Amino acid sequence: MTEITAPGTDAPIDEATGVFVDHRELLFGVVYNMLGSVADTEDVLQETWLSWTARGGGAPLAGVDNPRAYLVRVAVNHALRRRAAISRRRETYVGQWLPEPLVAEGEAETAEGPALRSESVSLAMLVVLESLTPLERAVFVLGEVFGYPHAEIAEVIDRSPAAVRQLAHRAREHVHARRPRYDAHPRVRREATERFVRAALGGDIAELMEVLAPDVTAWTDAGGKRKPASLRPVHGRDKVARLLTSGRGGPRNPVWRYRRVNGDDAAVLFDGDAPFAVLVLDLTPEGDRVRGIYVVANPDKLAHVPKEEA
Repeated sequence: MTEITAPGTDAPIDEATGVFVDHRELLFGVVYNMLGSVADTEDVLQETWLSWTARGGGAPLAGVDNPRAYLVRVAVNHALRRRAAISRRRETYVGQWLPEPLVAEGEAETAEGPALRSESVSLAMLVVLESLTPLERAVFVLGEVFGYPHAEIAEVIDRSPAAVRQLAHRAREHVHARRPRYDAHPRVRREATERFVRAALGGDIAELMEVLAPDVTAWTDAGGKRKPASLRPVHGRDKVARLLTSGRGGPRNPVWRYRRVNGDDAAVLFDGDAPFAVLVLDLTPEGDRVRGIYVVANPDKLAHVPKEEA
């Protein structure tokens, strides 16, 4: 029988630790979609691990018939408490705030290949989820993303099934009003991203005007640490085109690479081998124009982005 070992070590681990490791990716997906931050998600998983190992006087499995359900409940409740701290940080954040992107290792990880994290929603959807209350978001993530029935969600958040149904209804209505159901084909998204990057990199205003939808909006999150970045969203094709071709504050050694970001085809701008910005596009239902541009350039939010290989 193969002995279970702790990640990154050769040391054997006990059964309870093995159970936690087996469910870690699920817990990561649930918590990340609730928080939109890799760093906060890792902290919540650490808190969940400590709660797990401390229960039962150091015997976590004692009396637990369904470890998966127990761990999800603990993680969700730690994440709900973490939301308060994130909201306080947002009050003093410089400029626009966008979720921390999940970036795949390289171009080999295509639409047909494995996702970086299972069940991660798009960056654009994460932005919409920010407008929900913490409980609405938890219910939406568990129900719509992970397929939990209302009865199980009620046990996780300690609410009645009727209350969960009401929360789920409000969350779905709000999300669908702001983001109608539409997913561009991966090939269409990749082609649109490449065309956009060529036009922006070459400063081709005419080409950009063809790519951008008239009502396009650009969000740039640099945390006050990089330029160019607007402190507020930029609306309209003319203003967005000027922002993209301003040519201020870019990297010294720019290198564009196409990567999967939160499961979608996107682009990463490197300065040498270091990530400088992540670019994600939101397309019109026809897939021929860009209606939303999300640029994450805050270096703190790029700490988990894999470096460019030499």
